[in-house]
Amino acid sequence: MIPRRMLRSVTALAVVAASVMLLGASATPPPIPDDPADPVRAAEYWLDGARIREAWQTTRGDGVTIAIIDTGIGKAPQTFAGAVTGGTDVSGAGTPDGRTPLGAVDGDHGSWVASLAAGRGAPDGTGMIGVAPEANLLSISVGFGAAAAVPFTEQVAKAMRWAVDNGADVINLSFTTNTLDWDESWDDAFLHAFENDVVVVVAAGNRGSGTNIIGAPATIPGVLTVGGVDQTGTASVEASTQGITIGISAPSEGLLGVSANGEIVSWSGTSGAAPIVAGIAALIRSAHPDMKAIDVINRIIRTAMPVPDAQKPRDPLYGFGLVDAAAAISADIAPVDRNPMGDLAEWIRLYRRAATEPQPEPTITPIAVPPLPAADAPTEAGSPLLPSAESLRYGTLPLIALTVPGILVALGVTAAARRIRSARARTPHS
Repeated sequence: MIPRRMLRSVTALAVVAASVMLLGASATPPPIPDDPADPVRAAEYWLDGARIREAWQTTRGDGVTIAIIDTGIGKAPQTFAGAVTGGTDVSGAGTPDGRTPLGAVDGDHGSWVASLAAGRGAPDGTGMIGVAPEANLLSISVGFGAAAAVPFTEQVAKAMRWAVDNGADVINLSFTTNTLDWDESWDDAFLHAFENDVVVVVAAGNRGSGTNIIGAPATIPGVLTVGGVDQTGTASVEASTQGITIGISAPSEGLLGVSANGEIVSWSGTSGAAPIVAGIAALIRSAHPDMKAIDVINRIIRTAMPVPDAQKPRDPLYGFGLVDAAAAISADIAPVDRNPMGDLAEWIRLYRRAATEPQPEPTITPIAVPPLPAADAPTEAGSPLLPSAESLRYGTLPLIALTVPGILVALGVTAAARRIRSARARTPHS
């Protein structure tokens, strides 16, 4: 099997070669159709705020695949035409291609997320466009709550593995569990992604939906957790949360999304901030096909725009700062040898040790104990009314030896006293 990074390199070289053949000596891609005066494009303030339009002068995400693990990417005309190259359902309630929206309330959620990450836009440069409009999408439908026939933790573990095994370069997870811990089945699933050089981007969660603290999967070491800011770059009160695992922040208020039926809606939340960052990760991987996932993450956080008054180097609201697409692509950043967002393998070794490593058997050295002396031979049972040899030896005989002389002495004294009285009685008085 050819490593994924090598496949990206081959794809990138093929694209460059084709560009040279078509455009002559120029290696610069043609400008993407983009009409900033279009009302929809004008509403996508993050295209300029996060310097995504500048990044498009280098790449538009071609050759990279983003897996959207969500409620399914609908078949909206134009927006996803040619974008979704594969999919599956892990809920037991959707269709095999993962394109059927799941959930009566959140059925469009997956489509909104996907349109922010890699929506195509109209050929004339109007309509909503995603951050990486030439990237491919994988649609993996997940059922939440009553929409799920399969336990949620099982769905996520299966979805992660399917995404990795089917060519995902970036995985987007725009959901939270509202708990710090996660099911042990996720250990191997997320480790499978990291070991296969996949960037995993996760939403931090929203206070407005009841997430007061950051929860899994945003707490898993190694994922790039995204917090949310408003149009001014200020941490969002309702459409974000806070936590020490936040690595980067991106717009989460006043966002646009394309529903499964093609309708453009306004929405908010870190569920939208995450795919903006996932799209930027795709742009980086397209521009630098040989770059490792840990270096993609490192570039995103090291080139972040600083936030005044935020804690340095990392803030629980903003992480390392506001995402900057152009800087993340063009900056000269040295490679790293470990994921700056943490090491899941090391975490597993430390906190799942009892379950993953057999405990050594205790070794006991036997101690030699000398044999006890033989017991005395049992004596014949006798009557409790008759003296035994022991009672005669130590009781009766000594008592007799002491008592008889005493009696004899007493008798002698008594007899002498009687004789004296008798003698006195016979003596005449004067």
